[in-house]
Amino acid sequence: MPVFLFSASSPLPPCRHVAPYVYCSPLNMPCIATALVLLATTGLLLCPDVSAFSAAATSATPSTNHQAQPVGGILILDHLNINHEKGRHDLLKAFYFDFLRCAVDPRKEENIAKGSKTLWANVGASQFHLPEGKPDAQVFDGLITLSYPNLDGLKERYEDEAIRSILDGTKFRVEDTGDDAMHITDPWGSQFKIIVGGEGEKDPRGVQKGASSEGLSMPNLTVYVPPGSNFAGIGRFYDAVLGAPTLDCDDASCSISVGPRQTLTFAAHPGGSDASISHDDLRDEGEIEGKPHYLSNYGPHISMYVADLRKCYDKASALGLCYVNPRFKRRSYNAEEAIDECMFRCLDIVDPEDVSAGPILKLEHEIRSVVKRDGSKYKSCPFENIPEGCIV
Repeated sequence: MPVFLFSASSPLPPCRHVAPYVYCSPLNMPCIATALVLLATTGLLLCPDVSAFSAAATSATPSTNHQAQPVGGILILDHLNINHEKGRHDLLKAFYFDFLRCAVDPRKEENIAKGSKTLWANVGASQFHLPEGKPDAQVFDGLITLSYPNLDGLKERYEDEAIRSILDGTKFRVEDTGDDAMHITDPWGSQFKIIVGGEGEKDPRGVQKGASSEGLSMPNLTVYVPPGSNFAGIGRFYDAVLGAPTLDCDDASCSISVGPRQTLTFAAHPGGSDASISHDDLRDEGEIEGKPHYLSNYGPHISMYVADLRKCYDKASALGLCYVNPRFKRRSYNAEEAIDECMFRCLDIVDPEDVSAGPILKLEHEIRSVVKRDGSKYKSCPFENIPEGCIV
């Protein structure tokens, strides 16, 4: 199988996990070099949309070539936390569990019987954390990509009267876009893209607890930002603070490697400069005695596991980016508390080369450690074993 080489000026073939399509810039060349080494040794293609390649390459299988992606300090994008509408567990269950066939995480299963509070919906090794809004649901300003073995079940369930009777009257919509893809709007307006993948889409390192989900994985999460944003600066933030390589970057998007099969993409909002974009909802809920004061954030957040939590904390702290969200019980006000809690948070994404310019955007990150202080695996980590190189 031929290996395709890309220069800083030649366009990449489109990759189905990243939107919009982008090209390699000089910022990406170290990462591309790493990828090319992997490609040369494995014979795998860099992008899984084989339609963009010549006929000689069409034997590549989309389900396995994502393994060629270089991995840095971020090992997995674990979950997206997004509020649902308070008092509407019926919509939550009908969409995430009956329609998408996410698996109910047993750690929050008791809340189904209660009909209230947080539920966790599992997709392979990743999750949705779905707490109640106060009282409204959040609409995620981005695109959530999920991989399924086929679209047949989703199409059948879209016509299911029991599901439709609950979701009718909401913003729930399904559009078959062709090319083994489907666009879905959830009951509150968040956007999903469903793509077809094979067993190779699954993360071999483990899955979330409980039953298996129909979905295989969350291969990409796209976060919308205003057109003209400092995309190169976003890439530098992930490289400098979290050790995550930039895969693609131009003046309209930036794609970050967050594991061997996952990308985190920042893209200009398709609605242009007139689109309303917000990833934070900050509220002053008073002070915690004896602790520095932080505003509570009720916006969505993303959670990821990193190989070296202390190093990430020190990098974030040096840039003044460490954040505590009083909304959650687990709080880390310093490096030692971060080690004890196996996590810390950031809210601002800044360009390390121009910190004085302020945040490029606000998006809460819950940055987790795979290992605890004693070297054992953190209980919520989906990996069966601790990956090589993970330290505390």
